[in-house]
Amino acid sequence: MLGIVPGKVRRLIEEHTLIAVKREGVLRIPAELIIQGEPLHSLRGTVLVLLDSGFSLQGAIDWLYSVDDSLKTTPIAALISGRKAEVRRIAQSLAL
Repeated sequence: MLGIVPGKVRRLIEEHTLIAVKREGVLRIPAELIIQGEPLHSLRGTVLVLLDSGFSLQGAIDWLYSVDDSLKTTPIAALISGRKAEVRRIAQSLAL
């Protein structure tokens, strides 16, 4: 979907531009994180906010895919729909 070599994909994962989850021993990138052949632009900054707030990477992924009552959806769905500021504001408040 990205049209790039596996090494570049691994680097995007290391830089938190993409996230990957291990399923059946294989790292997989959720397809919804690739928009028109590009990584979801708001993902990296949001993941970094969560990491800075004390989340582990797995904890950040779990939070992104869990329904948040104030968003009335999952944070990842809100990011995809363009609600980056709202998601990051909630993520920052989790550190307090």
